[in-house]
Amino acid sequence: MFRFASPLFLLLLFVVVLAIFLKLRNKSKNTIKVSSLKGVDNLSSSLMGKLSNIIPVLKIISLILLILALARPQWGDKKINVSTQGVNIILALDLSESMRALDFKKEKKIVTRLEAVKIVVRQFILKREGDRIGMVVFGSNAFTQLPLTRDYNTIAFILDRLKIGAAGPRTAIGDAIGISLKRLEDIKSKSNIIILLTDGKSNSGELSWQDAIKIAVQRKVKIYTIAVGTKGEAPFLVDGLFGKQYVYQKVDVDLDALKIIAEKTQAGFFEAGDLKSLGQIYEMINNLEKTKVDVEKWVEYKELYPGLLGIGLILFLMYIILTNTRFLRVP
Repeated sequence: MFRFASPLFLLLLFVVVLAIFLKLRNKSKNTIKVSSLKGVDNLSSSLMGKLSNIIPVLKIISLILLILALARPQWGDKKINVSTQGVNIILALDLSESMRALDFKKEKKIVTRLEAVKIVVRQFILKREGDRIGMVVFGSNAFTQLPLTRDYNTIAFILDRLKIGAAGPRTAIGDAIGISLKRLEDIKSKSNIIILLTDGKSNSGELSWQDAIKIAVQRKVKIYTIAVGTKGEAPFLVDGLFGKQYVYQKVDVDLDALKIIAEKTQAGFFEAGDLKSLGQIYEMINNLEKTKVDVEKWVEYKELYPGLLGIGLILFLMYIILTNTRFLRVP
């Protein structure tokens, strides 16, 4: 199927037509009256004289081609309806200070819990097809980082730029679930899930996690919960008297609460102590949550404007050269 990606530029064609009309109109007025043309009309014009009449046409054709190039003509091979798997998914990610813990390894390099989460979640996002995915982040407060969308590149872009502490130092699990439920209301779907990832205990926010899961149960929203991090004390890099140093601190994770949330909403609870297990958890969720949806796709779009742009520029360049050399007109 043929289309113009930026059709508004085609309005410039009317400007070109109007300019030609006005020029022809003025030309008809600017005539010289002579007594007779007898004998002159038999004179044959030279080749250069004939070619000079083509020069203005070069300018008009080049302008038309450049305008068509601006409108970006495209050719799509075909449009098809693809039956794929689709779910509304909200990723609720903990950005509290405890996510600074350095107890994950990537290729022998120690990384924070958040960096490990980014790696795995990014892989999870790019594997999905047809899903709408949104993102809620939480700490002391919870807010929407990205509404439901199928633009996976944008989701991955936003994910890479998440910062620890951006939502406050504490953990508001109830508010995170509440905001996630609100986002799932934006676009209706037969299957709605929340993937809640945290390494702490709910100690902030206006909505308790107990009240939040009651709402989730009523709306038949599944909440998969993931407790991230190793058990016991975890290393943190802090500023000391002699520069950066490692300090071990205990992070209090409410495993019982996360288990109840998953159980009440008929989902699953997982513990991720390393990067491999975290990846396996998301792979498991990826395989579990699939629902058939029809997605309209273009198989391929081919841009046609480069050819038009090239020819238009060549013709316009020829017009400039010729009108300033062999066909130079003196007013």
